[in-house]
Amino acid sequence: MRMTVIGTGYVGTVHAACMADIGHEVLGIDIDAARVATLAAGRAPMCEAGLDDLLTRALASGRLHFTTSMDEGAAFARTHFLCVGTPQCRDGAAADLRYVDAVVESLAPRLRPGSLLVGKSTVPVGTAARIGRTLAAVSPGSEVAWNPEFLREGSAVADTMRPDRLVVGVGSADAETTLRTIYAPMIRAGVPFFVTDPATAELVKVAANSFLATKISFINAMSEVCAVANADATVLARAVGADSRIGDRFLEPGLGFGGSCFPKDIRAFAARAEELGAGEAVAFLHEVDRINTRQRRRTVALARDLMGGSLADRRVAVFGAAFKPGSDDVRDSPALAVASTLRKEGAEVRVHDPQALDNARAACPGPAYVGTVPEACEDADLVLHLTAWPEYRQIDPAALALVVREPSLLDARNTLDARVWRQAGWAMHSLGRPQDDGAGSGSARSGGRPVLVAGGAS
Repeated sequence: MRMTVIGTGYVGTVHAACMADIGHEVLGIDIDAARVATLAAGRAPMCEAGLDDLLTRALASGRLHFTTSMDEGAAFARTHFLCVGTPQCRDGAAADLRYVDAVVESLAPRLRPGSLLVGKSTVPVGTAARIGRTLAAVSPGSEVAWNPEFLREGSAVADTMRPDRLVVGVGSADAETTLRTIYAPMIRAGVPFFVTDPATAELVKVAANSFLATKISFINAMSEVCAVANADATVLARAVGADSRIGDRFLEPGLGFGGSCFPKDIRAFAARAEELGAGEAVAFLHEVDRINTRQRRRTVALARDLMGGSLADRRVAVFGAAFKPGSDDVRDSPALAVASTLRKEGAEVRVHDPQALDNARAACPGPAYVGTVPEACEDADLVLHLTAWPEYRQIDPAALALVVREPSLLDARNTLDARVWRQAGWAMHSLGRPQDDGAGSGSARSGGRPVLVAGGAS
């Protein structure tokens, strides 16, 4: 089947390549000529496992092409996937739909009779209905469906080719048939296929993200309690997660979530609920957001406490700039937020990341960005582990202890082996675990004041 994919950001690029790989003819459309040229050359504009190989294979098959022309796209197919971004408005919490609206305004008058516009962007409920009214006025016979994406950065290719579920919100049997045809390989493989109305499909995405964000903030709220109760939040999380009704995924105490989805999606969902008169029903999302951002402040406060109450003129090494491992995305990165605050408090900050240094340097100038872990840690008074890249679990702590000025590490992701680091002479501290007993060569240096959180044995 022929289709266009409009918008070659994260979702659009992955969707276009995957659809071509399973046998469809795909034309990717973007107004950014440089990005189109990069994609046409087989290079993904973002770090994503397997995407470069997938792009190369899809282009070589002759089933994937890219263009900047909306006229070419409208003539190419009757099915069009809308994959443009919906960032948070600069002056509020609501979703900014300017890119969605621009595509509809440009594409609608060009549509061939009987076209189907399929939204994949994360939008406020009611957006599909509004777009449908626009199409009815300028392109009679065309319709709108909504097919939300559930990609996780770092595993987006696998999530598209082997999704947990497919959700389509349609208004006609013809639209359902089209989408069943497009996703036939996944349906045959047993992927659950949910058919509903567009409004429900729009809500499925924001409801899923809100639930996952709530789960993360819940365990981080528990980590705050553990910190003052001298309990271990990591053990608590494992024990609670062993309950089959709860599960342990996303139940990991630490620095919290970031990125381009969870923060802005829960804020936009709450804002839209307010507009609809249902704000009280999701009022808890405001606290979810507050808990999440508070983790960043807690991390800075602990770092300050470990430095005797002041970060001024201290040298701090930071492991991680991306908002999560497996990605070079630094949008709303907790790691960068902490690094920036440390620097504002007078610390000399040096940041390492396996993939995201260029994006971090552009988004957050100020800290020094370096290419190796030893370079980041040279003469450091404190090391902060802020993004859980697997590379950091491979560090030899004994060798690194020879590089730093003070072997003191704050593991804000609770993924390093505290026992191994302690045996190498490090003082280990973390969010939501019992106070360090000073077994390493350093101690909490809190000047007699209570330490917010500190690390215990793993």
